Amino acid sequence: MFMAKINLDGGHSIDGKLFRKNLMEWGQRYFRPFQWRVTEDPYLILIAEVMLHRTRASQVEPVYKKFIEHYPEILTLARAKKDELSEILYPLGLRWRTNLLSEMTADIVARFGGKVPEEKDDLMGLPGVSDYIASAVRCFAWNYPEPLVDTNTVRIIGRVFGLEIKDSSRRNPRFRELIASNVDHYEPRKYNYALLDLADRVCFKVKEPECNYCPIQESCLYGVQ
Repeated sequence: MFMAKINLDGGHSIDGKLFRKNLMEWGQRYFRPFQWRVTEDPYLILIAEVMLHRTRASQVEPVYKKFIEHYPEILTLARAKKDELSEILYPLGLRWRTNLLSEMTADIVARFGGKVPEEKDDLMGLPGVSDYIASAVRCFAWNYPEPLVDTNTVRIIGRVFGLEIKDSSRRNPRFRELIASNVDHYEPRKYNYALLDLADRVCFKVKEPECNYCPIQESCLYGVQ
């Protein structure tokens, strides 16, 4: 099922099996146990992914906890008043999230009987649900081998393969194909969490990555320079 060597354009190649093994073993040791990560409930995961959009996990954590205490299931959220939602979500900024959550919840209740849909097209048909959010929900709730393409995963894969990383790289088919080619099909949830944790703990955006502590350094062009 997996490519032993990942190399899509004649450039740098890696041993995909070893890459995944090293990454996931590291990920088990350094897993960040946020509340939305220790559940497989698609509702709880969907809410988290909406909150995490353009917002750091550390900022989301206390708001998410309070939100779920008030609205532990989708039907309680469907009955919520917008001013109540706005008050809880206020620390996150991005005021559009209040209307988005109200519209998204109403759509799930009306079209899917109050259950978060599992199919990708159905998820992406919900208000405010991007390809990334739909992929994350499918991976973390149902363990589908979905590639997660965002600034963090693009940064890691770009460094591994020696590619120039731009703001537009998330929309670059080359990056998407490389990210998709490397997803672990047996344990995609564990793999994607490890990839995101690596971006947070080691492969930084602003400061220099700590390559000496990186579990995939031997696969990475940036790390072996």
